[in-house]
Amino acid sequence: MKKLINELQQAAAQRETRRHFLHTCSTGLGAMALGSVLASCDFLGKSDDKNSSVTSAQPLGNDDRSPTAVRPAQFAGKAKRVIYIHMAGSPSQLELFDYKPELAKYNGKDCPQELLTGKKFAFIRGVPKMLGPQGKFAQHGQSGAWVSDYLPHLQGVVDEITFLKAMHTDQFNHAPAQLLMHTGAARLGRPSMGSWVTYGLGTENDNLPGYIVLASGGKQPDAGKSVWGSGFLPSVYQGVQCRTEGDPVLYVSNPDGMSRDMRKNTIDAISEINQQQYNDVKDPEILTRIAQYELAFRMQMSVPDAMDIKGEPQYMLDLYGVDPNKGSFARNCLLARRLVERGVRFVQLFDWGWDSHGTDTSTAIDLGLHEKCRQSDQAVAALLQDLKQRGLLDDTLVVWGGEFGRTPMQENRDGQTLPFMGRDHHLDAFTVWMAGGGVKRGFSFGETDDIGYYGVKDQVHVHDLQATILHLLGFNHEKLTYQFQGRPFRLTDVAGKVVKPILA
Repeated sequence: MKKLINELQQAAAQRETRRHFLHTCSTGLGAMALGSVLASCDFLGKSDDKNSSVTSAQPLGNDDRSPTAVRPAQFAGKAKRVIYIHMAGSPSQLELFDYKPELAKYNGKDCPQELLTGKKFAFIRGVPKMLGPQGKFAQHGQSGAWVSDYLPHLQGVVDEITFLKAMHTDQFNHAPAQLLMHTGAARLGRPSMGSWVTYGLGTENDNLPGYIVLASGGKQPDAGKSVWGSGFLPSVYQGVQCRTEGDPVLYVSNPDGMSRDMRKNTIDAISEINQQQYNDVKDPEILTRIAQYELAFRMQMSVPDAMDIKGEPQYMLDLYGVDPNKGSFARNCLLARRLVERGVRFVQLFDWGWDSHGTDTSTAIDLGLHEKCRQSDQAVAALLQDLKQRGLLDDTLVVWGGEFGRTPMQENRDGQTLPFMGRDHHLDAFTVWMAGGGVKRGFSFGETDDIGYYGVKDQVHVHDLQATILHLLGFNHEKLTYQFQGRPFRLTDVAGKVVKPILA
């Protein structure tokens, strides 16, 4: 407590010095400089660009409310929340969804030179061999969607899904492609999609973060935690990673010797110091600090409850294929349902291990990919069924996909064929699917050529996908902006269009 009193006294002295400089100096230069900084960062809820616009709620700078308070969208969206399932490494669309019987005819033959000239690949060098599909495809559901035997459980829910089969991206390496998919830019520093969504809509549960991340597969995505970071948005909007073993959030438990009442008194004292500082300078990061301290205290009770699945009935654990004593992708799918029904706005699942190069058994498309599908297929199908039976699927948007696709030729390295069947990174064609939250049921959009190399009809760029997700949540992607470094930034950068044919 003595340390807190000293900190309060120090903060008070700093405020007096700041007041003296900004308000007493006869030149007024300090006040002018501060006003310029605040205006350029849009802390005052204004913009120096007449053509820019922000979300109608103007979440920051115009009042002292919590930065995560619920705010209305720009128009009535079909979706209220998002579960984004990212298979880090990128599954092969040619083994799962994009049925290409013509490709089988070229299996083992040299790749035509026209598919190689002027192209950049992550690893392929020289002339690789073509590689036919390894999955056995059939049509399923009333929609007749093509799905391979790698995903037997998903076959049963295809009538809930819209497939985007001509996706394309600008990046063929994992980290920049993941950044582009989730932040709209291939370089570090931009806010993630989940951060934009919570910035625009806030959260419906004051006791849980508005944006929660669950990772499985043993490793983080190649782009690291930047794919759920807040970039230049206030840090209150960044994703909070929860663990499935031990404390759900690091340091959420009280330290030894500290009671809950003592912790509450400590946080109240810290918040009082921060509030006094905010009253002086109106820096929204101070509100973020206050909100995070207070949320962390509330999370001590709410997070363990939300993350504890032992109260789920056995039939529900069996539906997902969950062992309640082990962390897994299946467990994360069940947790995603528990979180969205508690009002969490954006839940992001990352599962590592989908990079099918063919360097060993774990990355072979007939072995490792098949095993990854076995680990995840039941849980993904169960998530859609579970959301639907609870009445949550209609306003919960579920998105599934990787950061790019895989080539129709077998990967080689230094001109030598690898010992196992694998495919290199491919940016010109891949599949992403969406379900619930305002998209059509049992629908396929887009086509690739006979071997799955190029999109030939209804192509969808990564920025188009982002624009569509924001539209389903009730935002014009061009108007959900944040003023930074003199200009308005947005998730879709300077591109993107809503894919209207898939809207229900």
